[in-house]
Amino acid sequence: MIPHLLRTFLISGKNTKTGFSVEDQTNEYLEVTLDGRIACRYMYAYDNSTPDRLHETYKPYLHVFDSAGEKLITKGAGGHFTHHRGIFIGWNKIQFNGKSYDRWHMTGGEIIHQQFLDISADSDGAEIVSLTNWNDENQVPMIEEIRTMSISRAPQPFRLRIDFSAELKALGSDVFLDGDPEHAGVQYRPANEVVPEETTYVFPKEKADPKADLDYPWVGETYTLYGKRYSVVEMNHPKNPQETKFSAYRDYGRFGAFFTHLIEADKTLNIAYRFLIADGEVPPANVIQQNWDDFAGVEKKTPVPKVTIVGGVSKSNH
Repeated sequence: MIPHLLRTFLISGKNTKTGFSVEDQTNEYLEVTLDGRIACRYMYAYDNSTPDRLHETYKPYLHVFDSAGEKLITKGAGGHFTHHRGIFIGWNKIQFNGKSYDRWHMTGGEIIHQQFLDISADSDGAEIVSLTNWNDENQVPMIEEIRTMSISRAPQPFRLRIDFSAELKALGSDVFLDGDPEHAGVQYRPANEVVPEETTYVFPKEKADPKADLDYPWVGETYTLYGKRYSVVEMNHPKNPQETKFSAYRDYGRFGAFFTHLIEADKTLNIAYRFLIADGEVPPANVIQQNWDDFAGVEKKTPVPKVTIVGGVSKSNH
């Protein structure tokens, strides 16, 4: 168990009125503020002192707040499918040393934050670099992850940009990241109070079929929470593994990008995603595509795709 301490340290000043600052509640969470309001909260605690506390802290994830910095618009522990938490990463069928490990539902082992490699904040943004270990049933690391979360203002009509990248290193043996679109990848989960009947998804393709289509550059979602509409777009970098599928059809709002990949022993896989947060409905396709071009480093402007908008009507599976 990592000792539970309540020491606080600050990057770039407390409750800064303009720009970004970062405040750490040691061994609990790291909070990013923008213009004096909470923007994000990185939940990195690990505490195995009781079963309940272990359940609350068996993997790190990133929470997102509303524009006022008062309410969470992403989900934490508990509620509908407790293992869905904020912006998170995992695979439910990781093959390692002849065994299969579930680092989605978090059975038989945890993903544990080890230390911060870098924390910075200034007027333009904040960056958190976290070293984590993905452990087997004996608390021996299978994967070493360097997770980087860069948080900045987004071009309007978006309000927040979150760049999520990970370096996944296979330790001592091959690692095969396996699973399915419902239970693996880099995904986003709205808060548990989401209104299922009002969740919609936007795909960058006419007559889109997310259960069959591969390698969308982005997918958008709008959901209702606390009587307000919120939107998020997840962007898939073109250098990520190919044959990516987006699980984006659940009415409770969990969606994200999934792929399978073999990481050879002592080699590293680098992946990168961008999340754009907006109040209200998902912005028009031309705005999203322009932002994706910027994220992907595309020099020539990409044609604006026709889109498919569908409701989240499927409730089963977790």
